[in-house]
Amino acid sequence: MKRRQFIANTMVIGASAVASKVMAAVPADYPVVRVAASKRNFTSKAVEAAIKEFKSKVKDKELGWLFENCFPNTLDTTVTHKQKNGRPDTYVITGDIDAMWLRDSSAQVWPYLALIKKDPALQQLIAGIINRQAENILRDPYANAFYDSPDKVGEWKDDVTDMKPGLHERKWEIDSLCYPVRLAYQYWKLTGDTKPFDNTWKTSIQTILKTFKEQQRKDGDGPYSFQRKTTFATDSVPMGGFGYPVKPVGLICSTFRPSDDATVYSFLIPSNFFAVTSLNQAAELIRNISKDDTLANELSALATEVNTALQQHAVIDHPSYGKVYAFEVNGFGSYNLMDDANVPSLLSLPYLGAVKNTDPVYVNTRKMLLSENNPFFFKGTAGEGIGGPHVGKDMIWPMSIIMRALTSSDDNEIKQCIQALKTTHAGTGFMHESFHKNDIKKFTRSWFAWANTLFGELLWETYQTKPHLLQA
Repeated sequence: MKRRQFIANTMVIGASAVASKVMAAVPADYPVVRVAASKRNFTSKAVEAAIKEFKSKVKDKELGWLFENCFPNTLDTTVTHKQKNGRPDTYVITGDIDAMWLRDSSAQVWPYLALIKKDPALQQLIAGIINRQAENILRDPYANAFYDSPDKVGEWKDDVTDMKPGLHERKWEIDSLCYPVRLAYQYWKLTGDTKPFDNTWKTSIQTILKTFKEQQRKDGDGPYSFQRKTTFATDSVPMGGFGYPVKPVGLICSTFRPSDDATVYSFLIPSNFFAVTSLNQAAELIRNISKDDTLANELSALATEVNTALQQHAVIDHPSYGKVYAFEVNGFGSYNLMDDANVPSLLSLPYLGAVKNTDPVYVNTRKMLLSENNPFFFKGTAGEGIGGPHVGKDMIWPMSIIMRALTSSDDNEIKQCIQALKTTHAGTGFMHESFHKNDIKKFTRSWFAWANTLFGELLWETYQTKPHLLQA
């Protein structure tokens, strides 16, 4: 079933829509909705210990229940870990879609990195993701999602693009090549383990550099184009599949957003900020592990070029907020002011290490994004937050509320975000892709592991740094 159809068909009412692997509901107040231990895909001793500690120290029983359900959801339900040619190999699905997104698979396990020193098996699982991602990038750096089998033929029969076996979807998104670098860099920083960083991995970094340079469009449109026969305008690309023209100013084109929706102007600013961070991280990895100063210098040089272009083209003078970051630009002077819940977003830039949350332009941008001056900020009787075109009008994404908290230094704001998330899971015990601003029972995707694990990350980080905010 195609993704758009799946999302539409999984709009559900009430708490009856929990993942298919759940147990019977006992006790009545906080039903057991986590997968039974015997049916979990992977169990981490460190994660289980964190759950036990959180539940014993946090007096709010509902938050303890939510943490136990959400934090391990990626491990419980989405990972397949094995050895392949004597090396760890891990396949990670998003939840209700049996495909591995480079973005989602990285983000889903990111919260576990803080625990890997306590759990060698968990470290091997994440090393397996790094290995698999490198292989997938070499299979096709322009693809965003892959199947477990390299021979499986994708379901998108009507796509006009260079579709290959093993690809689930071939939407070019800058962040698809940034997330694997982010994961690899943090893994190395925390463990010092260099085993995943072999020639295959190094070649994947060279491929990332080549792809980013192609998508600066200095020598024409480049090799990638995409069109789809669909009634959803955001699922196809105009101008023969290359998008509307851009002026080559040093920024990198992203044909699609992290939501898998097509961009309006191809210079997607949050993703370009993410690319600067990832290129600098890749340069450090290459310089220290591969000992290739030439490649490292090329990566650093591109990071500098993109960063310079961002300073020149990403900042807009807003009549009410002053200098703010645009969401998209085209290099000719046109820009799009909005934000989307999916990460990277403008709101999430401090979370990704791209800007500080005290950066004056970010502060102004944040105020704009969390107001009705952002066309995708929705506020109703059930809550407020950012959504996006992917699901539609009036649908708030819990991910945006989580990201608002993770990028805030205001205790009251963080606490309010946690309380909002606590009251909008519709009795299911899990986060969802989105919920209606006036009706929490109207939500999409009952099994969305990224949102679940990200919420677990917020709760664990708050417990570690500001535990008083978690008390009932």
